Amino acid sequence: MVHERIPDVGGSVGETAIDKRPVDTPKFVTENGVAGDHRADMVHHGSPNQAVYAYAKEDYDWWSAELGLELNPGVFGENLTTTGVDLNNLEIGSKVKVGAALLQATAPRIPCGTFQRWLNLEHWVKRFTEGGRPGTYFKVLKPGEVSAGDELTVTERPSHGVTILDYFKVQSGDRDQNRVQSLVNCLDLDNASREKFTKFLK
Repeated sequence: MVHERIPDVGGSVGETAIDKRPVDTPKFVTENGVAGDHRADMVHHGSPNQAVYAYAKEDYDWWSAELGLELNPGVFGENLTTTGVDLNNLEIGSKVKVGAALLQATAPRIPCGTFQRWLNLEHWVKRFTEGGRPGTYFKVLKPGEVSAGDELTVTERPSHGVTILDYFKVQSGDRDQNRVQSLVNCLDLDNASREKFTKFLK
């Protein structure tokens, strides 16, 4: 949950809700996100396809070793810190259950200036991109209550094999035509992303 909105000097809206902290009480997850939480930049983070952002503890551990820093859950602005599931290699459209909520994987997190200013790490956008561990956005298929400690379980994986990491790589500049074509052909990809990636085909 957001701890408080904080100034984001240089950002498009002047403040950010990236400062998330763990909570002990159950929270209801709706189609528009976690009840009581906030998203300051609704232009870039307000889509129902970005209702919930999840980041894996395993990826936090990797970054902690890489940066030589202790990274606490929520510092990347996620709503869910998970264990046991490779979020980056989930197929787009994969369905997961956590608590009483059913979610569907839609897209990776694309790092921005707000993220870099919040962490105050030099060249963070570039480093995060090169790290290839973006975490995953989900839309909410079935609202429900979620509590700390609830297991995230993958209930359905599409057979197309196109992953969140594939999306992240192409969005970050990879123009491998087979990867781009697979994304364009992916029926679980949202129309706006498909239109964008179609322009990368030669």
